[in-house]
Formats: sequence, C-alpha cells, structure tokens
Amino acid sequence: MNVHKNKITEGIIWKQLLFFFFPILIGTLFQQLYNTVDAIIVGRFVGKEALASVGGSASVLSNLVIGFFTGLSAGASVIISQFYGARDTVNLHKGLHTAYAFSIVSSLILSIAGFLLTPWMLKAINTPAETMTDSIIYLRIYFLGMLAVMIFNMGSAIMRAVGDSRRPLYYLIVCCILNIILDILLVVVIPLGIAGAAIATIISQLVSAILVTWALTSSYGILKLNLREIRFDMPTLKLEFRIGFPGGIQSCMYSLSNIIIQAAINNFGTDTAAAWAAWGKLDAIFWAVSGAFGIAVSTFVGQNYGARKFDRVFKSVRISSGLSLAICGALLSFIYFFCEPLFQLFTGDSSVVEIGVYMLKLLLPAYIIYVFIEIFLGALRGIGDVMFPTIANMVGVCLVRIPFVLFVVPLFPQIEFILVSYPLSWISTLILLIPYYFYKKKRVYQNN
Repeated sequence: MNVHKNKITEGIIWKQLLFFFFPILIGTLFQQLYNTVDAIIVGRFVGKEALASVGGSASVLSNLVIGFFTGLSAGASVIISQFYGARDTVNLHKGLHTAYAFSIVSSLILSIAGFLLTPWMLKAINTPAETMTDSIIYLRIYFLGMLAVMIFNMGSAIMRAVGDSRRPLYYLIVCCILNIILDILLVVVIPLGIAGAAIATIISQLVSAILVTWALTSSYGILKLNLREIRFDMPTLKLEFRIGFPGGIQSCMYSLSNIIIQAAINNFGTDTAAAWAAWGKLDAIFWAVSGAFGIAVSTFVGQNYGARKFDRVFKSVRISSGLSLAICGALLSFIYFFCEPLFQLFTGDSSVVEIGVYMLKLLLPAYIIYVFIEIFLGALRGIGDVMFPTIANMVGVCLVRIPFVLFVVPLFPQIEFILVSYPLSWISTLILLIPYYFYKKKRVYQNN
C-alpha cells in the first residue's frame, strides 16, 4: 500500500467512491451469500421447517448480537479513519489494538451468554414448535463461533477505514466458496441437517478471521497489528465507545423491532415464517448495497474530516446520494420483477412462494426511502456525530414501528399491517435527519 498518497483525500471523488464502494459491495454480497446458501441448501434438502429455522427466529436473534457489535466496531473504524487521515501514528496504534482487545473479550462473553440463553430467547419470540429444535441447534453452534465472527467484522471494518476495501473482498470470496463446499459436504453428503449448515458457516468465518488478522500484522505501513500488544487503552476505548455505542444501540433497536415482528410473523404459521425467511435473504441484497454506500461515505467523510478538507466531505455526500439512488433503484426493480423465480430458489412449496411474492411486492418500493437514511447516517458518523442520528433512529423504531406492531397489528391481525410498520418508521427517521444534517453542515463551516 502506498502510504504517501491517499486517494480518498486527494483523488476524484466519484471515481474513488466507486473504486472503494464496489469491493465493499461485492464483499458484503459474498458475506450474505454464504448465509443465503445455508438457507437454500437446508430449504431444498432438509425442508421448509429448517428454512424457517435458519432464516427466521435464529436469524433475527443472531442479527441482534451482530448488529450491536457492528455498531460498536463502526466507532472504532471512524476513530481509526480520522487518525489515519491525520497521520497520527501513536493514536492509530492505540485504536487498532484496543479494538482487537474489545473484540476478543466481548465475543467470549457473548458466546457463553448466547449458548445458555438460546432456548429462552427462542421461546420468547413464539418460535413454532416444529422449528424449535433446529433453531436451538443452529443458534447455539453460531454463538460458539462468535470469536471468529467478531474478529472478522472488526478487522475488515478497520481495513476499510484506512481505504482498503479489496482485501476483505478477496477473503470473503475464498470463505464463501469454502462455505458452499462445506454446506454441500455437511448437509447433502454427510446428512448433518441444520447443524451441518451452522458448522460450515462458523468454519468459514474462522478462516476469514485468520486471513484478516494476518493482513493487519503485515500489510499496512503505519497501521500494524502486533498480537503481543493487544490490550485496552482506556481513553481510546472511551472514545471508540462514544461514537460506537449509539450506533450499537441503534442496531439493537432495529433488531429488537425485527424480533417483535418475527414473533408476529410466527403467529401466522410455518408457511409464512418460511416465506419471511426467504424474503429476508432477498432483501439482504438491498441492505448490502445500501450499507456499502454507508460505509464508503463514512470512510470518505472520516478521512477528509481528519485531513480538514471540508468541501470534499460534503461533496462526497452529494455524490454518494446520487450513486446510491441509481444503483439501489435498479436493484430493487430487478428483485421486484423477478421475485417469483428468486423465491423458488429457496423452496418448491407453492404456498410459501405465493406468500413471499405478495409480501415482497407490497413492501419493496418503500425501500428507496432508506437510501437517503443510510447516506446521512454514514456522513454524520464520519464526522463523529452519532448521538442525534441515534435519537432519530430510535424515534422511528421505538416510537413508531414497535408501538405500531404491538398495539395496531393485534387489532388488525393481517400481514399488511405488519409490513407497513417499516416505511412508517423510515419516513419518521428521515424527517428528523434531513434538517439536522444541513444544520450540522453549516456548523462545521462556521467552526472551521
């Protein structure tokens, strides 16, 4: 890596955004792909009950944990991107090793707690009896591999924070191929059922964690991981938490709302739960694209803010908005018009496909609203402002979506009323974020 010229702070913005965005996108898609492969293989070779387990209750509970940690790791990546942009090697070193120490300690705590609490959590969200056993097996194995999951997520976030989105992509491609091979081996050839799918995922995550850690020990010039120096620096940890904790809470609120919605979906039976699980794998493609733009704009804003290039900060936000709107719009159109054959990848059950197609066509057009939320959140996170964005998200989730599902849906127990809770919360959040972003932009120029 060329440590003398930083294209993020010097290059043509739209070109560098796309060069940075596409490896993140492809990497995120590959990360989703091996989760999707689990669902496809168990749905086809084990049954719709197993599909409901992998993509339903077990999925939303694991996403709760991963979402919280991803929010925390975003705090570390923002701090590291700012130190990297400012060429502050001392604090860069502290930020890296503190982030790794946090990943190790928190993953061990979550592994133990998650393993013990899995049956209780699944019962709390009304997991159908016919999917309970499989869900327990899958989720417990997943929690046992939490160290690999967290090390990879943190390590790849750090690599992207300093402008390298390619190595995480290469490692994800390797691990995705490995996961597919292991899925076929452990589910189809050696019929371990849902346990085989979980084991395949964890082994793949372990390989990716090892590759990321190896790269950080040898490939980044002023950013270098020394395994013997992994420890907490408390001032740095507090700084990373100040930025990351609100994002973690924000992710938890989204995951909590999804858990409440999953509990409501479970009341409609296994066919609806299986359709919702398959839909979750399809809409994950959109979240991958939108989230990749969020990561890209956050890194661009963070490094340029650290380098005090404020015109580039806000120009990158405008360009990202246009690019994300175009690419996400094209993707949503593709999924909308080809939804039936896409659902048939997961199951041949006509009832499940029919329910899934109906839900998708009803909800999908509203996703375009979230394109702008992701860009504004990434931009504000990049300049270190996380409190108000978290409040805006919590208003949308806690004061709109969750109350709607808890109090309105029981009065009108139909799938349409569950789905409409999503766009209602997104609109509420965006109404708060837009004026705050422009207020913050004005303050940055006034203060600098």
